[in-house]
Amino acid sequence: MKVLVADAFEAAGLDGLKASGCEVAYEPDVAGDALVRAVRSSGAEVLVVRSTRVTEAMLDAGELSLVVRAGAGVNTIDVAAAARRGIYVSNCPGKNAVAVAELAFGLLLALDRRIPDNVADLRAGRWNKKRYAEARGVYGRTLGLLGFGNIGQEMARRARAFGMDVLVWSPRFLRDGAAALAALPRDLDITVINSPEEVAERCDALSVHLALTADTQNFVGATILGRLKRGALFINTARAELVDDAALAQAVQARGVRVALDVFRGEPAEGAADFSPAFANLPDVYGTHHIGASTEQAQEAIAAEAVRIIRTYKDTGKVPNVVNLSRRTPATHTLVVRHRDRPGVLAHVFDQLRTWNLNVQETDNVIFEGAEAAVARINLEGEPASDLLRAIEQGHQDILSLHVVKI
Repeated sequence: MKVLVADAFEAAGLDGLKASGCEVAYEPDVAGDALVRAVRSSGAEVLVVRSTRVTEAMLDAGELSLVVRAGAGVNTIDVAAAARRGIYVSNCPGKNAVAVAELAFGLLLALDRRIPDNVADLRAGRWNKKRYAEARGVYGRTLGLLGFGNIGQEMARRARAFGMDVLVWSPRFLRDGAAALAALPRDLDITVINSPEEVAERCDALSVHLALTADTQNFVGATILGRLKRGALFINTARAELVDDAALAQAVQARGVRVALDVFRGEPAEGAADFSPAFANLPDVYGTHHIGASTEQAQEAIAAEAVRIIRTYKDTGKVPNVVNLSRRTPATHTLVVRHRDRPGVLAHVFDQLRTWNLNVQETDNVIFEGAEAAVARINLEGEPASDLLRAIEQGHQDILSLHVVKI
């Protein structure tokens, strides 16, 4: 299996792919039109990326059947275009959760104690203990979390270790209710809140850990930020597009909200480039360089997970962590066919379904001990007519029985 790695990737991961029998092309600096050409010339079946953007043109350029995002989010990949082409998109969720939570909590502490300002003044030859001794401290304060996936949960653990109370709002609790709460690890000590506005109103520090979707674009806007206390802390290590920049700037300038950001709109794709985001010029705003997942521990764990995904695909044809499979197919009925395990039986069934223009959505075929008989379950997008069922059952001597189940 040919694998093209189009981003920086751990040496252990490259070695793991080669040890799995993959032919690996490592081109960490290729992007844009050059990546289109690399996909075409390499004949790669698998593309591995981190921050490199994957476009429709790249998906069309060669023989790709799997794109692996060596990280959690897949917003840099045209997932819909991959789905239309039957190309799997997979990611490595949770492997960078500790790293991102460490940075987010470090930024929280840096805001409270004004650590970057301390350093800047000391390097400039200024001593200002009077100003910097005014920190409030985080013990006994309240941390609000918007989103409670792997990273949010790691944030909660760190906050509790520092003696903070934790308030949480998450779409998963609205969607899945009590089942989502019951599935949480038992070591978490949190209070679930019904609205993000109430979380903002009650917390001393607000940290964002939502996934970026069409529903969460600019989700954190004036209605949420306007509920923060004067002088509250705000941290975003998730995605810049989750936050309304104008509303955040207003909160900083009018209400003294102090902000730490690891993500910015329009940030460079390159590892080093000129970049001057507007927030860098606002008072009480700290910024880091989208480094949340960039620890050795996280990158090694992500590389190992990417290798596992590709090895599993190579050896079994199955893909762990797929993000672009349909949660529910259009199938309405299941045709259950009990048959002898002989060549041509299923071909006969599918020929009849094609003749009657009835589309198959999913199918599986299980074999009984001794490999003399099997049962096929075929999910169909409509109800098969009685004449079609007779044509299937009577048209082949190795059909033993069949029946239809409404889904």
